[in-house]
Amino acid sequence: MLFSHISDTHLGLVQYGSEERVQDVYDAFNQSIDISIKDHVDFVIFAGDIFHVPNPSGTAIVQMANALKRLKQSNIDSFFILGEHDISRIRSTPIPYVYHNLGFSRYIGQGNPIEYKGVLLAGFDKIRKPEIAQYEQKFAEIDSIAQKHEGHKILVLHQGITEFNKFAGELQSTDLPKNFTYYAMGHLHDQDIKQFSHLNGPVAYPGSIELTTSEGIKSAEKGFYEVDISRDEAQPNWNQVETRPQFSYSTEYGELSETINKISEEITNCKKKPIIEIKIQGKDIEVDSIHTQISRLNSLVLRCFWRISTKQVSDSSVFLDRPNAIDDEMIRLSIDALGSEELGTFAIRELLPMLNSENTTEASQRIWEEYEKLKKEMIK
Repeated sequence: MLFSHISDTHLGLVQYGSEERVQDVYDAFNQSIDISIKDHVDFVIFAGDIFHVPNPSGTAIVQMANALKRLKQSNIDSFFILGEHDISRIRSTPIPYVYHNLGFSRYIGQGNPIEYKGVLLAGFDKIRKPEIAQYEQKFAEIDSIAQKHEGHKILVLHQGITEFNKFAGELQSTDLPKNFTYYAMGHLHDQDIKQFSHLNGPVAYPGSIELTTSEGIKSAEKGFYEVDISRDEAQPNWNQVETRPQFSYSTEYGELSETINKISEEITNCKKKPIIEIKIQGKDIEVDSIHTQISRLNSLVLRCFWRISTKQVSDSSVFLDRPNAIDDEMIRLSIDALGSEELGTFAIRELLPMLNSENTTEASQRIWEEYEKLKKEMIK
């Protein structure tokens, strides 16, 4: 038996206000579906953050629906949980529920184990840090059920594990139920997998299906896992999808011309125009000269960003390793400023992405909807 483990698809993500980047996300996602169908997987698991915002565009909703339809036409069932990007603290009904209600996919995010073709499946939607202690008993209950099940047991979570990323960690591996043979994780955007001696199976993050804004500009492989559970141990196999190339360069100001020449040569044969970042160091820097040099790349790239750096910044910088912690901190500051967890989360998860992509009309409409809702609640 074979299944696909896909996570953090962030359908509808608008990056740099670019329609090309919106399509890039759809292209990468559809490749994962195409490969799953070609390889005749038995089922697919979506481990949260299906959409980038809780109120996705109609196009994003249709993209997911079409993918689920194609899976169904190939007799492939699917299961999903919700990540924090799928859940609005204001609206009560997440969009992905529609797919469950119509029978396109099955929602398993409430921690109630189900059996499918002899496999035990259990999942939990994103658990916020303040709520984690409440789930100890639930984890113990499903662990007891898993221990009694003779076949494979898969746990689906959208959480950060400290041993993978200490900044975005919300749980430790020792907090996880120990009797599952595969831990299908979401939330962290870098692909990674670890086996712990106290757990019965590997803990796997496929990562995001495409580079997102919080990850910065870097060269990164993106894809998903196909997991073979035809034997006693789960065997995850990595499938890379083709994404738009992204490169980050560092150069001295005096060597900028040579660096531009080098970049031009390296990106000439890219199938898609890449996204480039250039970090420039040095003294007596003339901004007009930088603009002139970088303009030579305009026809070769989708976007080229540059910045003047006072010191060398490594690609392994802590800031690139902690995007989820930064998101959490922004939400915390918003909650403190507004005095409401619902409004603070709403501001960062829903309004900020709209405003960042210049969807001011939609943002204004959402603000008006929430104002009307709050007004009605005050009257009551």
